[in-house]
Amino acid sequence: MNISSTGSHIGVPTEAALPISVSPAQRTLIQAVKAVNPTELFGEDHAFNFVVDPKSKSIVVRIVDRKTGKVVNQIPAEDLLRLAEENNGG
Repeated sequence: MNISSTGSHIGVPTEAALPISVSPAQRTLIQAVKAVNPTELFGEDHAFNFVVDPKSKSIVVRIVDRKTGKVVNQIPAEDLLRLAEENNGG
């Protein structure tokens, strides 16, 4: 797993800020992240966020340390994103 810094804290966009190309499954994932974050399910020091991987165009959910901004875990893992990219001709 690649553990890296997010660079800047990326929040969860509102419905109005979502791109038109978001699939229903992606929209469901976004709503789930928004619902889980306030519960502090993974502790008060961690937060969920998501980004769109620029190469694979997949939504990536990350567990981030709130204080440092470092990625603690991400789904899908970086190596799976690169595999998907290779299989899509990237």
